[in-house]
Amino acid sequence: DFLGLKTLTVIHDAVEMVKARVSSLRHPETGEVYESMDDVPMDDPAVYDMLARGGTSGVFQFESALATEKLRSMRCDRFEDLVATNALIRPGPLDAGMTDVYIRRKLGQESVTYPHEALRETLEPTHGIIVYQEQVMRIANVLAGFSLGQADVLRKAVGKKNAKLIAEQLGTFVEQATERGVEERVARDLADQIETFGRYGFNKSHSAAYSLVSYHTAWLKAHYPAEFMAGLLSSVLDKTDDVVKYIAECRDLPRHLPGLDAPVEVLPPDVNESGWKFTAIGGTQIRFGLGAVRGVGSSAVKSILAAREDGPFSSLFDFLERIDVRALNKRACEALIAAGALDAFGHRAQLLAGLDTAYQEVLARRAEEEAGQASLFGGDPSDGGLARQAPPLPTVPVWEEPDRLKREKEALGFFISGHPLDRFRDVVQAFDHVNSGTLKEWAGQKVELACVITGVARQISKRDNSEWGKITVEDFHGTATVLAFKDVWQACKEALRTDAVILLRGQVSGRERDEDDPPIFLDEVQSLEELPESGLLSLQIELPLGAGLGEAEFAHARAVLQAHPGRTPVEVTVGQDNGRHAPRLRSKSLAVDVSNGTIAELREIFGAGRIRLVRRGAGVEG
Repeated sequence: DFLGLKTLTVIHDAVEMVKARVSSLRHPETGEVYESMDDVPMDDPAVYDMLARGGTSGVFQFESALATEKLRSMRCDRFEDLVATNALIRPGPLDAGMTDVYIRRKLGQESVTYPHEALRETLEPTHGIIVYQEQVMRIANVLAGFSLGQADVLRKAVGKKNAKLIAEQLGTFVEQATERGVEERVARDLADQIETFGRYGFNKSHSAAYSLVSYHTAWLKAHYPAEFMAGLLSSVLDKTDDVVKYIAECRDLPRHLPGLDAPVEVLPPDVNESGWKFTAIGGTQIRFGLGAVRGVGSSAVKSILAAREDGPFSSLFDFLERIDVRALNKRACEALIAAGALDAFGHRAQLLAGLDTAYQEVLARRAEEEAGQASLFGGDPSDGGLARQAPPLPTVPVWEEPDRLKREKEALGFFISGHPLDRFRDVVQAFDHVNSGTLKEWAGQKVELACVITGVARQISKRDNSEWGKITVEDFHGTATVLAFKDVWQACKEALRTDAVILLRGQVSGRERDEDDPPIFLDEVQSLEELPESGLLSLQIELPLGAGLGEAEFAHARAVLQAHPGRTPVEVTVGQDNGRHAPRLRSKSLAVDVSNGTIAELREIFGAGRIRLVRRGAGVEG
């Protein structure tokens, strides 16, 4: 039973990129060299620290919000935690409350007890809880003297819910355990636990094998994030939402990897650097794969890579002249330009404007060569001919950012060199507890979502012939569908236009048919442009005790705040020695305009992590 094959490819690709950069697979801090991933240490603190911080995106089997929450809650610090979590995040253990019991016992919040002292060795790794099928077999073996073959019959009976065989096997278990000195009450209680366990029991060998792959992905992410994320992105080339999600994770990596000084930058494709897949560069950047560009097939990429073996391309004309234009037609070249793959040769508007002339010149030269004609200006200068000059690129205005990003998205399916929400990043993060990737967790609930509209489709209801709208939106995490019915559509349709950046309010569908991809039923819309001065947000300054800030810094901050009056109130949160926070203190006199650089100035004074916009909540006037 071979599972997780895609993940094995991700691991293989990441390891090959690591070897290409540093010659061998090694620990980046200790320098220890490993023959393969099977040799990496299983007790690496950096790996468990990352998982305990919630850095599970891309980690095999642990990407769900549930798994992330449980690993964070238990402060996972050993391989056995991964194996147990793999088994405990199934419906049965969750419904039975076993998952939370495991966490409480691991953290010392609840005493560990054993049904019988003889089972201490069997149940100690799982804090006294029956988690695996193998533990059922060992309990039957230790307490009732079952051979392992007999114990496997019991396991199969319970697993297959064969009521007659279960009653027979558990009857034998109670009888033999009692004969061996176990109290009948304890034996019957264990028999009941085993029967209940059968509804959700997990196989430890299966869970351990899964968890080994999980650990290997986590180890690579913790120590070689660029190579790992490049391999991961390559595995989801055809899944737009996953690509968007993992690009967002590249930006977010420092939050889960404290030793990482800056995000891993994902660069647009480049005909001089990109391969078919995503490629890690220098351990800090990822270059987009040419295979991600729409309309550029494998034969076209092979032609580019083959031509590049003779050296890097130097211009648009040099590129067209050296590739096989039959494999890479003009339309595909337009897609490469829009995606940014030819940015080294000029700005995108210029390249697109000059493409037709350059393309026609190349085709004319090829036709002459095939006809055996030697043009006066097409000969080789070394043979006495005159070098024919490449047509120059025209002088045209640079595309404005919205136009550039729109064309980029058409070529790639997502934004890469920027995002329409980038200039609203502080506002968006004030609402980031809900995003397109977590909507399933909010089924049936009211939400606010900061996003950009990427598509609007006007619909006509078959029921009453009324007009409504189906809107596609995107945030930093992926895309979502928004449905605006009848009255809401009429009230909001002027604001619901493509490329508009909005905060929408509505209810996530709780319908069973929408379980995997729930839409939002729209209630109202507000422009992100208006939010900073709407009074909906507060500017929060977090001041941990012992931060080393003096009177000069506070005087400077007050001067900055007073120089930018507006409608956004200022809140100060002071950290306490026990790690908790005092109530927010809201200034009666200070309200600022946060749309004109105020936040950047304050971050220079207090540090980037201490200044943020938050959704307004209750505070204490002071």
